[in-house]
Amino acid sequence: MLSMHQRCAVVGTATATLTLLAAGLPTTATAEDPGLSRFYRQKVTWAACEGEGMPKDLQCGKVTVPLDYGKPDGGTLDLALARYRATGSSRGSVLLNFGGPGGAGIPQLALGGKEFMGLTNGYDVVTFDPRGVGRSSPVSCGEGVDDISQATDDSAEGTDSASVRSALKAVKKAAEECAQHSGAVLPHIGTVNASRDMDIMRQSLGDKKLNYLGFSYGTRLGAVYAAQFPKKTGRMVLDGVDTLTEPVAEQGLAGAEGQQTALDDFITWCTQNMACPFGQDARSAREQVVQLVDSLDDEPVPSDYGQEFSGQDLVGSISQALYSKEMWPSLEQALGLLVQDGDTHGLTQLSGGASLPDVSAPVRNKDGRPEPEKKKDGRRENARDQQKHGGLVDDEEVPLDNLPAALMAINCADDPDRPSADEITRDMGKLRAAYEEASPVFGQYRLTQVLMCYGRARGTDYIRDDVRDVNTSKMLLVGTRGDPATPYRWTEETAKRLGSAAVVLDNKGEGHTGYASSKCVHQKVDDYLLYGSLPDSGSSCGPEDTDD
Repeated sequence: MLSMHQRCAVVGTATATLTLLAAGLPTTATAEDPGLSRFYRQKVTWAACEGEGMPKDLQCGKVTVPLDYGKPDGGTLDLALARYRATGSSRGSVLLNFGGPGGAGIPQLALGGKEFMGLTNGYDVVTFDPRGVGRSSPVSCGEGVDDISQATDDSAEGTDSASVRSALKAVKKAAEECAQHSGAVLPHIGTVNASRDMDIMRQSLGDKKLNYLGFSYGTRLGAVYAAQFPKKTGRMVLDGVDTLTEPVAEQGLAGAEGQQTALDDFITWCTQNMACPFGQDARSAREQVVQLVDSLDDEPVPSDYGQEFSGQDLVGSISQALYSKEMWPSLEQALGLLVQDGDTHGLTQLSGGASLPDVSAPVRNKDGRPEPEKKKDGRRENARDQQKHGGLVDDEEVPLDNLPAALMAINCADDPDRPSADEITRDMGKLRAAYEEASPVFGQYRLTQVLMCYGRARGTDYIRDDVRDVNTSKMLLVGTRGDPATPYRWTEETAKRLGSAAVVLDNKGEGHTGYASSKCVHQKVDDYLLYGSLPDSGSSCGPEDTDD
C-alpha cells in the first residue's frame, strides 16, 4: 500500500510538472480569426449553483470553447464558471484564478468568497474551472499518479543507474495511463490555450478588457494573457509570482530553498514559545527536525487511516502548513503530539489526511478522507463518459486524482525541456546533492518532480521565449519575502521580463501569496482593481500588516 506521501508528492509544489501543446498553432486567437466568431458571440446564462454547501448567492454558468484552436470547427469544451454579483455600481467583471495549476476555481470561491467581497463594490467576481480541471473535462491518470509517485520516490532514494532507469520506465508507462484516462482534452491542455479560453470568457461576460486577479500559477496564466492579448488587458494583479523561464529541475530547487527558509522562520518563532516541542534553541531545533524526518523514514509509524506515516509524509504535512503563517500554531501543536505521543492525527489533518492537498491557493480546504477505491474508479468512468461530448461533469464525478493529473499535464505542456534518459541518469546524483544542500528537510521531497515530464511530448516554447515586454496598461505584481513556493526573486525576474508595465509590491510577510494574509496587500490590490490607484513600484507592506 502506498504511503500518503507517495499519493501526494506529485502535488507538493505550486510548480511541479506533464503534456503538450499541438505544435504549430497560432499563439493568439480573436473574434476575427476564421471559425471563432461563434464562440465570441456567446453570453453566459447564470443560475444558482447546485451542490452541497454552495452559497445561496453564488451563481454558476458555462462558456463553450474550441477543443483545438487550430480546428475551431471541430470539437468543443464547456468550461464551468461561477460569480458573486456586484453589490454596487458594476464596471464589469474581475476574473480570478487561484493557482495550482490544476486547482478548480469554483469550490475555492465558494469556500473563501468572503476574502473577495470588497471587490463586489465594483465588480462581478468571477472564477472558472480551466480546461482539464474540476467540472471542465477533468483529466485523470487512473492509478498512474500512484505509479509516478512510487517511481519518483524510488529514484530519489537511490541514484544508481539501474534504479533511475527503472523509475523512468515506470514514469513513461504511467504517462501512457494518463493519456488513456484523460480523453481528447489532454493534447490541448496548458496555459496558452487556457489564456485563449479566458479571452472568450471576457467577451462572453460583456467586458471590453479583462480585469484579473491571479495567484501563484494564476500569475503565469495572467502573464501569458497579457502577452497574447495586450490590447484586451485591463487591470491585472499577479500575487505570488511564478517563474516564466526556469526549467523543472531549477523550479524544484528553488522550491526546496524557499520551503527551507520558511521552515527556519517557523522554527525561530516556535523556539520563542515554551510549548515548542524542540526546545528553545533554534539551532538544536533545526537538527531535531532533520533527525525526526530521518527516523520516520527508517521506521514509519501508523497513521489514522491505516497507512504508514513516514518521514516524507511528515515533510509533506510541514510543507502544507508553511503556506500560511496562520497555520504555525497548529503545526507547533501537531509536531508536539508526534514528538511526545507518536500521534500523527494533527499532522494528517494539516495535509488533509490522505487526500490531495491544494497547493497554491490562498484558501485551503483541509477536510476529507480518501474514498474507497471502487468509488474512485466509478468517478473516473463516469467522468470519461461525460467528457466524450465536452460537456461539464457533475461535481461528484470529478476524479479524485484530478488535481495532480492536471498539475502535471499543465506544467509539462508549458515546459519545452525533455532531457533524455541518459542525461537524467547522468545528472541524478548531482541533482540529489544540490537538492539536499538546498534543504536537508525538503530536498528529497522536491527532487521527485524532476522526472515528471519524462515520456511526454515536448511542451511549448511560447512562455519562455515570447512572454516579455508586454505592451499593456500597468499591472501589479505582489511578491512575498517569506513565500515557500514562489520565491521573491521570481517576482523581480518576471517584472523585468514583462517590462515597463510591471509595478512591484514588496510584501515583507510570511506565507504563500499576500492578499489573504496581509491587510496592506489586500487594500492595495483592491484599490488598484476598483479605482486604478497603483502603489509606487518597489513600495512595500511590512510584516506588521498581516492579519494574524
